[in-house]
Amino acid sequence: MLQVHTIKAAYGAKHRVKRVGRGNASGHGTMSTRGGKGQTARSGGSRGLAQKGFRRLMQSAPKLRGFKALNSGPVEVYLMDLEKHFAAGETVDLKSLIEKHLLSINDTSAKLVLKGDLTKKLIVAIPCTKGAAEKVKAVGGEVK
Repeated sequence: MLQVHTIKAAYGAKHRVKRVGRGNASGHGTMSTRGGKGQTARSGGSRGLAQKGFRRLMQSAPKLRGFKALNSGPVEVYLMDLEKHFAAGETVDLKSLIEKHLLSINDTSAKLVLKGDLTKKLIVAIPCTKGAAEKVKAVGGEVK
């Protein structure tokens, strides 16, 4: 009769834990299942990606400052960002966006996108969407 105290795990469902490094009599002594001696037997000792078939991938990636995809488009800048960081009459260009920390030094292009409101007259000297351009002009700003 099946009762709670008679239930057992199915055959093969449980495995005995491998106890490593407990002497030669255990069957896992001496090298403790780590293979040979030297670099690969140590913790952290690995030959890295270069010798595991990833050499081409490593060589194709740039060496410094991370990886930047070649087909990445311009960084989006929102109207609400301009409202927050720029005073009336200021010019919005790549240099000023970098100074105000809205762009990274490594960014090469930006695009103004319609998100949020704008109440200040600004001179925008970066590409922008139709909606964003209309909003800037409606407030009395200028789009170059």
